[in-house]
Amino acid sequence: MDIRVSGHQVDTGDALKAHVSERLNAVADKYFSRALSAQVTFGKGPHDYGFRCDIVAHVMQGVILKGSATGQDAHPAFEGAADRIETQLRRYKRRLKDRAVMQQAAANADLMTLNGDAGYTVFDAVEGEEDIAENPLIIAETRVDVPDASVSDAVMMLDLRNTNALLFKNSGTGAYNMVYRRDDGTIGWVEPQRAAS
Repeated sequence: MDIRVSGHQVDTGDALKAHVSERLNAVADKYFSRALSAQVTFGKGPHDYGFRCDIVAHVMQGVILKGSATGQDAHPAFEGAADRIETQLRRYKRRLKDRAVMQQAAANADLMTLNGDAGYTVFDAVEGEEDIAENPLIIAETRVDVPDASVSDAVMMLDLRNTNALLFKNSGTGAYNMVYRRDDGTIGWVEPQRAAS
């Protein structure tokens, strides 16, 4: 497993890097025969108090886990984030193993790959158009391949990626759907209404 450890305004020593590598390799060996990669980033905590640790792990093609935690020291911050990753893996272990078997069977189809290219586009203001504070001039554009998944798999990916929304192609209907995390903690599902023919 390729593990990269970095720090933002924080010095990551050899002992911390060894601990991170040992712990993440143990988690990967426990849940997967081979994981792809992980990026562990340490930084200063909120209000420059303590430490923050963010982990982004690619455990299989198209499956990304994210976990973060804060602590008074770098080790407890990492342990909290690693525990979050391990909890996610424990919760979805069976479904992820089934998905791995399906991916091996459909290797030629090359399903659910992430492109990882991200671009940013800045648009010029139109002459005579007044600036409105609610409409920003900069639009961030992220290009990814949209995964083909069932609704339950999309909810699993939403939870594993620790994001607020996920666009996917519904494997049952072939239509593009979205699942999102609502303010009350529940999951919302948007399915477009088909035009009457």
